[in-house]
Amino acid sequence: MQNLWILNHYAGTSGGRHYKFAKNLTEDGYNVKVFRASTFHKRNENKITDGRQYLYELHNGVPYVFIKTRDYVGNGKDRVKNMFDYAWGLLSVTKEFDIKKPDIIYASSVHPLTWLAGYILAKRYNAKFIAETRDLWPETLVAMGRIKRNSIPAKLLYTLERFIYKKADALIFTFPGGKDYVNNIGLDTTKVRYINNGVDLTEFVDNKQKYIVEDTDLDNENTFKVLYTGSMGQANALNYLLEAAKIINEKGFKDIRFILYGDGYQKEELVNYARDNNISNVVFKGRVEKKYIPNVLSKGNLNIFTGKHIYLYKYGLSLNKLFEYFASGKPIVSNMECGYNLLEKYKCGFTVPGGSAETLSEGILKFYHMPQREYESYGQNALIAARDFDFKTLTRKLEKILGEI
Repeated sequence: MQNLWILNHYAGTSGGRHYKFAKNLTEDGYNVKVFRASTFHKRNENKITDGRQYLYELHNGVPYVFIKTRDYVGNGKDRVKNMFDYAWGLLSVTKEFDIKKPDIIYASSVHPLTWLAGYILAKRYNAKFIAETRDLWPETLVAMGRIKRNSIPAKLLYTLERFIYKKADALIFTFPGGKDYVNNIGLDTTKVRYINNGVDLTEFVDNKQKYIVEDTDLDNENTFKVLYTGSMGQANALNYLLEAAKIINEKGFKDIRFILYGDGYQKEELVNYARDNNISNVVFKGRVEKKYIPNVLSKGNLNIFTGKHIYLYKYGLSLNKLFEYFASGKPIVSNMECGYNLLEKYKCGFTVPGGSAETLSEGILKFYHMPQREYESYGQNALIAARDFDFKTLTRKLEKILGEI
């Protein structure tokens, strides 16, 4: 069976996209190794604190190689240096594991230096090279206004992107419009494949039953519960959710409750805003371990996610929370207008026009007033979507690509 090396700076060791792929592929007979950084983003943890250049560990049967990288805080220069540590470390540390040379290098672009290291390793070992795009570099940074399109860093990143797209044997995009993007920049689209993020349905159902959250707001059967789970930063645009909650409260719907789980640098600001504006139908519950999320979502009536409008959404979305929402079997409302809209495709929710708390409140109230049979059909459709994005299903898609290149 094929030897596969997965390169992802931030690959999870007990969950997440590449852990699930690696575990499923290993069970199917592939020889898989995951190469990741020794540092954990946002956790202030480093697996290597001595002179070693790497650490080898098994995680539930999946071999992980931790590449020594420096500590960093925030998104400053040290984080960029950390990225270079990882890419450079890959080129040296992998020599310790090449007794069984890789047949395929699968490099995921949490940052594009991983692509570059993956390409060099593929050339070194005469292996096939898969480049995975999770975020468009530098297009996402340009869209968010962090760098100018004509700046030197942007030009360098665009050049690297085009080089990698030309040299890769296959291009995997985690959002459905990847072929459109590649076509728009004038490159051949025949190598483009699509595998979105997903959910482990077996684990989701097990955790829902095993890890119970007892909470008076969640367990109140006399309220219509609108749930949000995830980060609380500028990109999540939760100000629209708060304003929509305020509108609904002022209209007299006192039995609609907004319950928010998660954390982030804007949480304190959001809590203060809700308090100062007497938005009494919103409750902030803080962060809970991921294993509790299935039970939390099982107790809601409607799932919600919000975001700022970015033109890149025309290529579709790949939000991790979306697939957990599907698995909960509850309808979804969003204000993130996008191409390849999965809520519309599966008829499991509504996407309202962005930029307006009023339209978001109308979408919520539409589900609140919906006849029970129609409401339940949206939930059943969400479960159909969840099955299509179960990691077992996604792994079959990946195996098909591995067999084609």
